[in-house]
Amino acid sequence: MRNSLPCYNRVFMFRKVLVANRGEIAIRLIRALREMDIASAAVFSDADRDALHVRMADEALPIGPAASAESYLHVGRILEAARRCGADAIHPGYGFLSENADFAAACEEARVCFIGPPASAIRKLGSKIEARRLAVEAGVPVVPGAGEPLAEAAQARRIAAGLGYPVLLKAAAGGGGKGMRRVDSESDLETSMRDAASEAERSFRSGELYMEKLVEEPRHIEIQILGDGHGNLIHFGERECSLQRRHQKVIEECPSPLMARYPELRYAMGDAALSVARAAGYTNAGTAEFLVDKHLNFYFLEMNTRLQVEHPVTELVTGHDLVHLQVRIASGERLPVSQAEVTWSGSAIECRIYAEDPDTGFLPSPGMIRQLREPSGPGIRLDSGVYQGWNVPLDYDPMLAKLIAWGETREMAAARLRRALAEYVVLGIRSNIPYFRAILADAEFLAGRLHTGFLDNFEQRRSAEIPDAAMARIAALAALRFERDHARRPAAASAPGAGRWASAGRQELLR
Repeated sequence: MRNSLPCYNRVFMFRKVLVANRGEIAIRLIRALREMDIASAAVFSDADRDALHVRMADEALPIGPAASAESYLHVGRILEAARRCGADAIHPGYGFLSENADFAAACEEARVCFIGPPASAIRKLGSKIEARRLAVEAGVPVVPGAGEPLAEAAQARRIAAGLGYPVLLKAAAGGGGKGMRRVDSESDLETSMRDAASEAERSFRSGELYMEKLVEEPRHIEIQILGDGHGNLIHFGERECSLQRRHQKVIEECPSPLMARYPELRYAMGDAALSVARAAGYTNAGTAEFLVDKHLNFYFLEMNTRLQVEHPVTELVTGHDLVHLQVRIASGERLPVSQAEVTWSGSAIECRIYAEDPDTGFLPSPGMIRQLREPSGPGIRLDSGVYQGWNVPLDYDPMLAKLIAWGETREMAAARLRRALAEYVVLGIRSNIPYFRAILADAEFLAGRLHTGFLDNFEQRRSAEIPDAAMARIAALAALRFERDHARRPAAASAPGAGRWASAGRQELLR
């Protein structure tokens, strides 16, 4: 692993940066600013008064109630906090206001630097319909679909008939799986449109939809780009993001296992990503997302105009600190690296650790973390936002941390990640750590046979094991009760196989 990401010891125009976020990404940004000798200011809602990012920043300012709309999403309160603490720049991280063009414009008006792309680029690429149009004009392939928003059901029926079912409805104003619906037949179209539009309206305050042909079992691969204000624009290669649950990424890695077999794809997709970015007048960090079908055709999906959750895997494999570079670019510096100087070494895999219960459909699991043992060791990076004794609130996304492993090979990275997951202990709440342990032991995952339907197939494979697991639990409970009731009686002969079930069951109960 490139253990020491470069720390660029230069004089910056920024004296203090307001971190307009929370949790692990706020801590990631605060640490980067400290490495660059820039003061940090955190903001916090009432629910986050005791959060780790509040403790770690040089100063922290309250911005309102727990509700995001009244705190982390409140443009006026964020800008007022920046004014009060004397910040000359704001880093939004990801989520919240990071892709809000109006916020970027408001920062400019308030003479506070927005560490991200210009408002004009966010507006051009914030609409998926507009982003598709830019891609087409730049000669970049897109998934066949409507080049205009869906105005009515009759129009949608005509477009779907032309594309052929199944089709995919998508929110024009945002991503993350919100407002997305698969439609397999005309009879489901109108209901799916209503549901998708309603969810999109709640998530993005816009119910506008568009339609694409559904690409069956593609890989989801994204390209990391960076551009400065001097006309330099480069990419840092790809990340494999195919492991998704309900259109939300779960495990990401760099490089994609596909590139080991077809390295020319990286350069073709990198050039395509840069073409779209140039068409939008893009600067700072961004990520172009693509689908790759079974025939190695790739299609542009959208541009995420911000730092990505999964950026650490790119940092570990390329050796470049993307947050440092974001700050340098925003302060007016040129990119310190050319495209020819970007190289890739080894493999990195990331798991998103959430306070959620895999046994109840991944429902959030808020509450106090009563015991926390975090993994470390060679090749392990942990971007964590929690501590023992902290109460995980129900008000926000339940991400606790990102666990990343690097190795000289993908096999080594996976082995290190399995080891780290085995060491990771979070008690008092439920987490998805056991779920990741199962994925990292799966033969299909280890073989790199990935696609966006992988986790659905994985769950089907796991379901075949459920009867044994259930029987083991029943046997364990029966054995424990027998031991309690007959502790002072002579041991009775066991039924054939009972010991095996009881032993396995006890292990299952202790997991």
